[in-house]
Order: sequence, then C-alpha cells, then structure tokens
Amino acid sequence: MTRRHSLLLAIAAGLLSLLGLLALTANGGEPARADEPRAPLSDSAAPPTATVKLVFVHHSCGDNWLSTGNGGLGDALGANNYFVSDTYYGWGPGGIGDNTDIGHWWLWFRGPHSPTYTQALYETTNQHATYTRPMSDPGGENQIIMFKSCFPNSHLGGNPDDPPTTGDNPLRGQSSSSAYHTVANAKGIYNDLLVYFAAHRDKL
Repeated sequence: MTRRHSLLLAIAAGLLSLLGLLALTANGGEPARADEPRAPLSDSAAPPTATVKLVFVHHSCGDNWLSTGNGGLGDALGANNYFVSDTYYGWGPGGIGDNTDIGHWWLWFRGPHSPTYTQALYETTNQHATYTRPMSDPGGENQIIMFKSCFPNSHLGGNPDDPPTTGDNPLRGQSSSSAYHTVANAKGIYNDLLVYFAAHRDKL
C-alpha cells in the first residue's frame, strides 16, 4: 500500500468515526431538550445499523475526494451504510450550487432564500461525482449535510487572532475574491451559521 493510499484511508476512517459520533448525538432525529438526560457518547467508527442519507456540497476538490480512483470517499461511505448524494456547479434553486465560498454559506443557511435552498438540499438524491451506491435509496431526507469551500478560501486577509465580526457582516454572500474575505469576517460567518445549526439539531 502506498503512502498516499494509507493517508486516504486514514482520512476516510477519521471521517467515518466523526460521522458515527455525530449520529449518536442526533437523538433519534428529534431535537434534544435541555432538560433531557443524555447518554454517554462513544467515539466509534462502526457503520450505522440502518442506512443514513448524506449529502456533500462541494466543487472540484470535493469531487476528487468523493470519486472512485481518486479520493474514494464516496465508495468508503457507501461501504459503511451511508447513501451518498452530492451537489456541484449548477445544482439547485437559482443555481445555488455555484456558490460554495465561505461568504456564500450565509446565503445557504441564513439568507432570505435559505428555506428554499436547505429544503432542496435535504431532499436531493443528485449524484455528480463518480462513486458506487451499494444500496437503494432508503427514502426520506438527507440526515447529514457536509459542505466545504475550495482552496481559494484559504487566502484570508487579516490575522489568525482577529476577533469575529459581529452584527452586519460585509462578507455575507460574497466570494473569496472579495476584499471582505478576512479572518474576522469568516469567523463571523461561521458564528452566524451556528444559529441555524442550533435550531436544526435533527440534521448533522
């Protein structure tokens, strides 16, 4: 086994372990209440016993990561009882799939058309990358939502210790080429997303 293959397998194993841990926190698909006792969590890479639907929002790097003969993540997930779908350029209402930079995530999850975009994302069974689905569609919505921005988003202005922007954030809806693509604004965007995630704990 080459060093590259070993690294890819380690990445896939780590992701599967994370997905297994997250699945344990889903509370049976119902949002957890603050007054409910929670069972201890265990970090396990064991596949779910029932097929779990997962969708991955990405562009070229994510496509390579998923594809058979390249990253192989789609096949690894399928072999571990995840029904995988993915989105790419041109996907979705208004072509929202074109937009995957950090500032764009605000449009997906917090913007005025967020309910339209997220519902389409929950329902999609689109397959763009090349990978094997070893099982039939189990029905229902996607339970796990993965998303990543491509490598140009690493070119952030500012400094690592800059505090997050609060209030109106000029990076909202902007691309990575924007002058507002800074560490502070990116932190602010992700803090904005936490509001959505906190209200939708039935999705991971």
